[in-house]
Amino acid sequence: MALREVNSKMVEATVVPGQRLYSQRGAMLAYKGEVSFTPNIQGGQGGVMSMIGRRVAGEATPLMTVEGSGTVFFGHGGHHVQVITLSGDTLYVEADRLLAFEGTLQQGTMFMGSQGGVMGLVRGQVTGQGLFTTTRTGRGAVAVMAHGGVFEIPVTPQRPVHVDPQAYVAHHGDIRNKLSAALGWREMVGRGSGEAFQLELSGNGTVYVQASEEKL
Repeated sequence: MALREVNSKMVEATVVPGQRLYSQRGAMLAYKGEVSFTPNIQGGQGGVMSMIGRRVAGEATPLMTVEGSGTVFFGHGGHHVQVITLSGDTLYVEADRLLAFEGTLQQGTMFMGSQGGVMGLVRGQVTGQGLFTTTRTGRGAVAVMAHGGVFEIPVTPQRPVHVDPQAYVAHHGDIRNKLSAALGWREMVGRGSGEAFQLELSGNGTVYVQASEEKL
């Protein structure tokens, strides 16, 4: 695996000839060896239509192509980082949470309305997250950013998981999401204004949740 966690806020990437890494621009902290960094507007595989989809979605997060031979250390804004390893499946994640990822992964864009119908659209407007979410598919590692650290919650057919949309980071597996309105603990303690919303994830997979409701 080309990415590993050094500590809670930094990852180390091993760069070898013939293999590419991609990172968010400005995320390089230090490096050793003969490594080059090139601005990249497409951000990996996926073709022209994938790039257009990301631009329409407003998720064309500036990326750098990282090549050569050496070791690179990445971090950004003091955010906590988590390395997620994919074994042929798809990771769904907001584009601005991507710190770095291996070039072996296929990139795409998913319209959130396709998961949960109209509620998928409502999710984007109510939670402040985009109507589109980027995807990474294949075998490789992805480093994502979050506030306050990330914890993993397994999702099973018998036990769906309900997440505060502001705390949601990413998910992978055969999972469907649906936004629902419900009276939450904020209303009970006087912190809320109006209805509370929950993101319900059902199926089989893993959801990654940050220990904060603050957006990046």
